[in-house]
Amino acid sequence: MTKLSATVAKRDFYNIIRSAIKKHQLYHIHHADGDVVVMSEEEYESLIETLELLSIPGFRESIKKSVEQIKKGETISFDEVFGDK
Repeated sequence: MTKLSATVAKRDFYNIIRSAIKKHQLYHIHHADGDVVVMSEEEYESLIETLELLSIPGFRESIKKSVEQIKKGETISFDEVFGDK
């Protein structure tokens, strides 16, 4: 995350927007009244989706268990699950 003053951000706002969108860069902008973060809408939506998933009871444990199963080779193929179609 790039930290900038509000003065610098104001001067370079167009480039900050482009970099946030094209390069997925995050910006922390400091102002006397408080700080803000600038990110692309895509990054924001991804963050919200992640928070929603992590708020589902048991979701973290399920992911952790799945990762452990993968590490142990306890997986099955797509064809084994869905068969030939």
